Amino acid sequence: MKNFYYLETCSTCKRIAEELDLGNEVTRREIKSAPPTAEEIDRIASKAGSYEAVFSKRAMKYRALGLHEKTLSEQDYRKHLTEEYTFLKRPVLETEETAVAGNSKKAVTEMKRLLSAK
Repeated sequence: MKNFYYLETCSTCKRIAEELDLGNEVTRREIKSAPPTAEEIDRIASKAGSYEAVFSKRAMKYRALGLHEKTLSEQDYRKHLTEEYTFLKRPVLETEETAVAGNSKKAVTEMKRLLSAK
């Protein structure tokens, strides 16, 4: 099982998807039209190490809701992730064992490594 969560309107997600050359073994999931369920968020966060690890502090709603002025707990991160797709750091590559989120060079390099591992 390999899942790639992305936003269709995000040029960075598109660029990374092309760079990764996902192939047929990876299921692509557009998160605006099909937001992840609470169970999927829980699974992804567990594999990534925490809810904060998959939470986007770049989301426009992060500042709009004043979250940048608060100290958020793991339950706060979970609540926002399950209520609004925009808080999921993008893109996310999920495998059987792990999940990597974000568009940093380090994250993309790790995604490439995971996809090349059999």
